[in-house]
Amino acid sequence: MHHETQLSLFDHSSLNQQDQIPANSKIPITPGTYENIEALAKHCNICNRCPLGQTRTHAVVGRGNLRAEIMVIGEAPGKNEDETGLPFVGRSGQLLEKILASVELSTETDIYIANICKCRPPENRVPTSEEAAACKPYLLEQIRLVDPKIILLTGATSVKGLTGDKRPITKIRGEWLEWEGRLCMPIFHPSYLLRNPSKEKGSPKWLMWQDIQKVRDKFDQLKNKNQN
Repeated sequence: MHHETQLSLFDHSSLNQQDQIPANSKIPITPGTYENIEALAKHCNICNRCPLGQTRTHAVVGRGNLRAEIMVIGEAPGKNEDETGLPFVGRSGQLLEKILASVELSTETDIYIANICKCRPPENRVPTSEEAAACKPYLLEQIRLVDPKIILLTGATSVKGLTGDKRPITKIRGEWLEWEGRLCMPIFHPSYLLRNPSKEKGSPKWLMWQDIQKVRDKFDQLKNKNQN
């Protein structure tokens, strides 16, 4: 890449070059831009690649094990997440933790959590395609840095935002998809489960139990393969 092209990725300001941020959402952030999640998070917190940067309290980058084998990707921050700067810390997050714990998976050892969008959309609406596209380079860098073997995509917005697949979540949940050499599992978003509390056979919660067991089985298979 020419030197001039590299510099064009960044907003010219009084910041040092390493602290400058790709300000134009039409210009991609080249893979390998960030050496670590801390550098990426610093840029996210001063990012204005889309209008959501003007209304955030905190950018919500991620939490969990930075070397996790499994990454969970949500949609966008809500009120609690915007206030704390951490993803999935409200009621949905508490349920997600319970779902993971039910198959002995933990955000401390096995899981890293991120979102399609790093800033909260007003009134918790679904992110627009433009907002998701502006934020996607950050997510791709997170995936590169964490290097998970399995990605769980919570809800249709996450599936579409990462893979471009527009099928309804009810049609593809529980199916393994391959994306960029990684295994992806679309699952229901925990907020959907909160709205559908039944545990009867065939209910969303019952289906989630089937799906998370598949994830645990695949996780164990990959671990055993690496050990042999």
